[in-house]
Amino acid sequence: MDDSGARFDELMAALKARGSRLTPQRVELVRLIAASDGHPSAAQLYARIKRRFPNLSQATVYKTLSLLKDMDQVLEIELRGDSRYDGHRPEPHSHLICLRCERIMDGDSGLEPAAIRKQEQASGYKILRSQVSFYGLCPECRKPSTVKRKGER
Repeated sequence: MDDSGARFDELMAALKARGSRLTPQRVELVRLIAASDGHPSAAQLYARIKRRFPNLSQATVYKTLSLLKDMDQVLEIELRGDSRYDGHRPEPHSHLICLRCERIMDGDSGLEPAAIRKQEQASGYKILRSQVSFYGLCPECRKPSTVKRKGER
């Protein structure tokens, strides 16, 4: 079984253990999250599922994402008033976010549990979720512009 198949099974098992209804729409959403090669937004997921289930409501997508987030099965990445979702690596890890094209890549660095505990001890907070984001320009957006000026060939 490939990674997306294994991840799909994990997500489905978590929903079943929680006693969640497994409607065809919810199963399809979980399948898309498990197979996603990036960090889709709720709107992107909705548009893809809507093709197959025309009567699907946006509320179903948002409620399912919220449920999976509350179960620590997806990470929500807030981005300029929109959110993207990472269903492949639900454990805390860094993200690199391009300020120009809004591309999101997973970073290699995880968040060490010892560092999180140290933050809790120093601040008195009980940390429930942690996330580190690095903002900059992706390699594609850093390339010199190839746009030709008017009149050039």
